[in-house]
Order: sequence, then structure tokens, then C-alpha cells
Amino acid sequence: QVQLAESGGGLVQPGGSLRLSCATPGSIFGAYAMGWFRQVLGKEREFVAAILRSVVGSGTTYYADSVKGRFTLSRDNAKNTMYLQMNSLKPEDTAVYYCAAKIPGWPRDYGSSGEYNYWGQGTQVTVSS
Repeated sequence: QVQLAESGGGLVQPGGSLRLSCATPGSIFGAYAMGWFRQVLGKEREFVAAILRSVVGSGTTYYADSVKGRFTLSRDNAKNTMYLQMNSLKPEDTAVYYCAAKIPGWPRDYGSSGEYNYWGQGTQVTVSS
């Protein structure tokens, strides 16, 4: 089965930065929607950021209010890789982070994990002093 592959997680102090990567097979990278979610043990998977393809330009990005202004989602089309740059990290950002893709078609709700049918294995991000 096709898998996405996250990397870049780790331990960082509050206020620090990390960049997560999501390596994606070419057949998946063309998805209309790709996103990042996170999950804390015992809680539901939470929307972090998503990018929707557009006819013109590189696409439209969306962010959860909790990360807006601190996290940036980007894509490198040449490398079939999606990134999540995380700055000004807080202890409450601690979670396992997952990348996801939806194929085929557009999601009705880009913030719903149930819309996405391809997932990576997750990478742990721990923000602690």
C-alpha cells in the first residue's frame, strides 16, 4: 500500500523550531488535498494545516487557529515533498504529527481527518524544557 513518510520530529525547547517533511510518491503528490494532522494519546486526531490544489498558482493553504502565524506549510514539487515549518513552538504543540493526502477529488471538509485516505506513520514532536 502507498505510504507517505514523515520525518523531522524530535525534542525542542519552547520557543524553538522544527521542520517536518513528508515524502510522497509522485502518484500521491498530485492529490487535490494534502494536509498535516496531529494527535495526542487518548485524544482525537487534530487538524493542523492543509493545502488545496488550484488551477492557477501553487495552491491555497489553511491553518488551524492554534498554529496560525507560527506554522507554514509548503511543497517542493521537484522533490515530491511537503513540509511543515514550525516556529515559536509551545508545550501544547507536543503530539505525533501525521501527513495525509486525499485521492481522488476534493475534500468536503479539509479539516476533517476522515476525508483523507493516505497517511504516513507519524513523527513525534515534543516541546519541553
